[in-house]
Amino acid sequence: MKPLIPILALAVLSACKPQDPAPLPPQVGTKAPPPAAAPAAPPVSTTADAPPADATTPVTTDGAAPANATAATTDAASTAPAPAAIDGAAIYQQTCATCHATGLAGAPKPGDTADWAPRIAQGEAVLLQHALAGYTGKKGVMPPKGGFMHLSEEQIRAVIAHMTATP
Repeated sequence: MKPLIPILALAVLSACKPQDPAPLPPQVGTKAPPPAAAPAAPPVSTTADAPPADATTPVTTDGAAPANATAATTDAASTAPAPAAIDGAAIYQQTCATCHATGLAGAPKPGDTADWAPRIAQGEAVLLQHALAGYTGKKGVMPPKGGFMHLSEEQIRAVIAHMTATP
């Protein structure tokens, strides 16, 4: 009987495994993490003569690459749609016009060649640097990204191009 007690105790203890603690409720003012996205399925071909999704070189029915394989690949790449261009004018209207349309804080107005000429003469890199990092000059102040920190460098470039091209 005495050997049976340690065996029963071992069986009971091995059946009990530690449980993970319950998750804590979210803290006030925090956002829940976004749900994990499912991986996208590879595209499925609906035609019998289409190459497999992982093919990198066109192949003829006899298994050899056609003579114009490079040309076919280049043609397909050149007909692919280009990414949408950034609308500098729209971004200007939404974010920059408050100061630049009125000249607030010394902001150069689009089309004011007297204000823009010395700035443009410094070069696009300087204009971009001043717009991204901010600048305090003799005439006025430019906060970094105009105070709109969510704007990307490409969006800032598009706005600069719009403002310097506006007659």
